[in-house]
Amino acid sequence: MTTMKRLGTTLGALVLLGATATTSFAATAHMNMGGNTSQPIGHAYFCQQLPQECAVRTKNAEPMRLTKKRWRELTEINAYANAAVSPVTDQDFYGVEEHWTYPKSYGDCEDYVLLKRYMLMQKGWPASSLLITVVKQANGEGHAVLTVRTDRGDFALDNLRGKVSLWSKTPYQYLKRQSRFHSGRWTSIKDRRSQVAGY
Repeated sequence: MTTMKRLGTTLGALVLLGATATTSFAATAHMNMGGNTSQPIGHAYFCQQLPQECAVRTKNAEPMRLTKKRWRELTEINAYANAAVSPVTDQDFYGVEEHWTYPKSYGDCEDYVLLKRYMLMQKGWPASSLLITVVKQANGEGHAVLTVRTDRGDFALDNLRGKVSLWSKTPYQYLKRQSRFHSGRWTSIKDRRSQVAGY
């Protein structure tokens, strides 16, 4: 099966799910959000360096309509960024605990997220649909993924995995993400799944 056919089949399955969604699927397709919460220290420093990145305000924050073209953009950009950047910790590369920046050749999870967010915005995706998200891995370590808000659900773009997945189908506990209304503010996530999914 060609890549294009696989993409079409995957998106077709998502459309079918959307049309015949069970209560369980509908409950987990989109994250359940809480109230305002603290901004990660790395993001605060990033905002000091690039204040325009953290001043985007959105009144109409409807999720993006997920077409075949948009799905292809997600998968291609996720794959490109994962291949183009070599993983390294901030401590090893910069000598500090947290340093969020646009990566050139090396970076950690937040840097992958920033690159993917930037590339998707260049394709016309709104900032309100591309949210930096903090999660906890099964081993207790912190991690970051890019949450992409669509009318078919919230998807996770992750440098640790090659495929784009619904957030509820990833092996993480979701803690908080950027506000869809203000790129410099953060909102808590009510991750009430009784069992965290595996890949």
